[in-house]
Amino acid sequence: MEKEKDYFWYYVGGIIVAVAITVFMVKSSEHGKYETAARAIAEDATNSSYR
Repeated sequence: MEKEKDYFWYYVGGIIVAVAITVFMVKSSEHGKYETAARAIAEDATNSSYR
């Protein structure tokens, strides 16, 4: 009787890589999201809701 190969660690590694890629893509897509607000705050500090 031949033992079936266990792919558990391959699945775990694949999931970790997929999550890392997803986090990287989401983080890079939102990079410029708040740039307009940051410029407005830099021009006039009273423009910010954080005082």
